[in-house]
Amino acid sequence: MNKNESAKYLASLTKRLLATYEEKHASLALEGGLTGSEFKCLGLFGSDKGQSNRDIARRMNLSDSRLTRIIDGLVDKGYLTKEYNRRDSRCVNLNLSRKGKSFVKKVDTLNEDAHKKIINDINASQQKFLISGMEKLCSTVEKLLGKNK
Repeated sequence: MNKNESAKYLASLTKRLLATYEEKHASLALEGGLTGSEFKCLGLFGSDKGQSNRDIARRMNLSDSRLTRIIDGLVDKGYLTKEYNRRDSRCVNLNLSRKGKSFVKKVDTLNEDAHKKIINDINASQQKFLISGMEKLCSTVEKLLGKNK
């Protein structure tokens, strides 16, 4: 396979992988009574620390008004709590509620379990190669797409 064919094949594999994750995430969102945008927003809360509405809007590439509707939905459904900044009422600190923490933990556990099955299905040398390749893929894509860490 030449470089162009390899690139085309890698693109198709990436698209297939993303589609599979999106299908699973849509199912989990539905199970939690969430829209896709609400599910994606909750996914940004990887730890117990809060997030500001401005950071979330930037990371999701959304307007303030669109994000407000998503956040309000998550608050109404009991997944998030809001804390207004005393100096700037436009800036809101968002935290996972008990229900939100439980849901995010459940999703994380399902993802980890799926990846344990992947790792268990391949030998140790393939595991190292897979992880190394994924690290390189992630860093290259982040660099190409201009993601700031």
